Amino acid sequence: MQSDKPTKTSFFSKVLEFLGIGSSHKRLTKKTVATKTSRSTKERTPRTPRKPEFVEVSSPRLYIGNLSFDATESDLFELFSGIGQVQNVELVSNRDTHRSKGFGFVQMTLLEEAKRAVTELHDKEYMGRKLVVSGAKALPENRMESRNEGRPENLSEETQ
Repeated sequence: MQSDKPTKTSFFSKVLEFLGIGSSHKRLTKKTVATKTSRSTKERTPRTPRKPEFVEVSSPRLYIGNLSFDATESDLFELFSGIGQVQNVELVSNRDTHRSKGFGFVQMTLLEEAKRAVTELHDKEYMGRKLVVSGAKALPENRMESRNEGRPENLSEETQ
């Protein structure tokens, strides 16, 4: 006659039993643990690409999107100089890694030049990617203030 000896149970098994997930009579093995796996890539439905929001050109400042991560400010300056006079180019980059985020802004001198840049360069392939060129949204007032925090309001007054 076999006697029922008490079996050692691990702390983990006791916690599972307490939560109602496991049983003290069953030992957990690799075979009894069920894992939930994500659907395979074949079962997933393809994501519909998001259309970039097109903003009407109302100022000489342009949004440039879908840029190659290898594009530099001088590359954009050269590209847009073929259309008109460029005042400023600003690539947006990650604060920690300093790697480009793939978009930026170009400030043209005249509104007409900005409109012509959109007409000529929007959807044009550049460095292996189709550019998105549209008018830039105006920054909200509170965002503009935070960008200028710690900067003197008028440099000419301070230097005198």
